[in-house]
Amino acid sequence: MGWISALARLTSLIFLATCTSLAYSQDNHCKKTIYLTFDTGNMSVATNVADILSRQNVKATFFLANEKTSRGDFSLDESWKSYWQDLLREGHHFGSHTYDHVYYVKDGPSGEIFARPQFGSKAGVMNLYNEASYCREIRRVDDRFRELTGAGIQKIWRAPGGKTSPRSIRMGTQCGYQHIGWSPAGFLGDELSSQTHPNKMLLDKASSQLQDGDITMAHLGIWSRKDPWAPAVLEQLIINLKGRGFCFATLPKHDK
Repeated sequence: MGWISALARLTSLIFLATCTSLAYSQDNHCKKTIYLTFDTGNMSVATNVADILSRQNVKATFFLANEKTSRGDFSLDESWKSYWQDLLREGHHFGSHTYDHVYYVKDGPSGEIFARPQFGSKAGVMNLYNEASYCREIRRVDDRFRELTGAGIQKIWRAPGGKTSPRSIRMGTQCGYQHIGWSPAGFLGDELSSQTHPNKMLLDKASSQLQDGDITMAHLGIWSRKDPWAPAVLEQLIINLKGRGFCFATLPKHDK
């Protein structure tokens, strides 16, 4: 029986060597990179997105705010704890989207900014934020994520709606967080009307126009779209981009 055992070991070694060679070959042939990112939104397709990323073995970056979800809770409630833990365990990255989803409005008169939170105790009211108070809005996501998962987020953030000024970006930088928006072709259109921008149109556009180094942006669910963008578009988009020779990486880019 010794020769059977030896043959089994040899077969196993050959198999491992072949897999390693194939993986190396695939990495070598992957010359272009896409950065998939998702903002929280209403979380209605959050499970679908996670399942697709897992099935396609793709890592993404998630920008978190404590947004109201389609099931009536909030995205950073305890009820979402296992969801974020699972994504963290799978190797995804995370950034701040400001805790109360705070929309920048304009610069203030004395070094502050005016911004309007969508959620929280001051929801809908334009407030004046100095560097310290704006930093707290960004950092609260980091603190809450640590409570939920035991790990901090990456030191990155994204302003809701992509609305910024040099002053607001500087405030984030001084707080220790790099601002990351998205590429023009990376706006995947999931918040547009599904009547005027059907899923097939969005899929065809993204599949053909995304280029090396682009950062995409979609949501884990959006209130304004009747025909959900995910899962209809997401998985086929990933397949199409793989077919064009793209790899998928997490942010910030220097962690690639």
